[in-house]
Amino acid sequence: MKIGGDAPVTVQSMTKTDTRDARATVDQIWALEAAGCDVVRVAVPVREAAVELGAIKKKIRIPLIADIHFNYKLALMALKEGVDGLRLNPGNIGARWCVEEVVKAAVERKVPIRIGVNAGSLEKDLLERHGGPTVEGMVESALRHIRILEELNYSEIKVSLKASNPLMMIEAYRALADKVDYPFHLGVTEAGTPAAGTIKSSVGIGTLLAEGIGDTIRVSLSADPVEEVRVGIEILKSLGLRQEGLTFVACPSCGRADIDLVGLAREVEQRLIPFSQKNIHVAVMGCEVNGPGEARAADIGVAGGKGIGLIFKKGEVIRKVPESQIVDVLMEEVEKLVAEREEEKRVAPLND
Repeated sequence: MKIGGDAPVTVQSMTKTDTRDARATVDQIWALEAAGCDVVRVAVPVREAAVELGAIKKKIRIPLIADIHFNYKLALMALKEGVDGLRLNPGNIGARWCVEEVVKAAVERKVPIRIGVNAGSLEKDLLERHGGPTVEGMVESALRHIRILEELNYSEIKVSLKASNPLMMIEAYRALADKVDYPFHLGVTEAGTPAAGTIKSSVGIGTLLAEGIGDTIRVSLSADPVEEVRVGIEILKSLGLRQEGLTFVACPSCGRADIDLVGLAREVEQRLIPFSQKNIHVAVMGCEVNGPGEARAADIGVAGGKGIGLIFKKGEVIRKVPESQIVDVLMEEVEKLVAEREEEKRVAPLND
């Protein structure tokens, strides 16, 4: 998979299983694949985790990245197991010769390395010089390790400059973008639970992507990693950087609504999760002001009235149902449309 240049921006996530448990890790990666994840990273804190990487890779379809801290030997083991990429933290991987050993092995296998700078684990000398974690220190850390790789004639480099403060990470990426031309992996680290973390990540990642900075992203949430993928995809879709997949819109509700729009939207959104990778546009609207227009613009939509719902399909009203039946009927129509489109795909090659 190509990252950088004219390639599409990719969505990454990281498993939250114990990598030593290959079965559980593979199961989680399958769930991430189904949600639309493009690249997956796994933690490799000990030798027992590293030796499972080969078995894990054989059972998944997306690129596998090994996340390495403190022990360069784990990176060497991961490379032998056939991983597709490495993430190294400059602040804790060790002396220069440790990095050199990893680079030599990566060159032999043509495996890219992400220099993963983190505001919370900068090198001690940089913390002392800059008086703590700063934008300048993060950029200096990245440039220090970029130079090491460049001196070793290694150019398969990606860079990240993560911080839990969105403004700090934005300023750091902007500063480094003026100095180097390597692909950037974007993320707000330790963003928090979905409520706050989604906002922080959308602000940090979205701001940079809107400026043309960033090639691959990871939304870091204290939640199921599938939620990270969902948020990441929505960020890309909101900026027009990804077109495929489910589009779900719902009005915010107001005093004009004659149905429980908030509850309805929440239930429909949950029921649509299995269709997240289907190219379908669904709208849930609450009243006669914007409802019919928005619902008509969707593949499947509902416009609410007093105790009823008008179900639209491709711009036409097809059913009028009681409020209690809206979700079930709406999902029936979604399933029918998805089945119709899949049948069209199967028939199309036969007609070529």
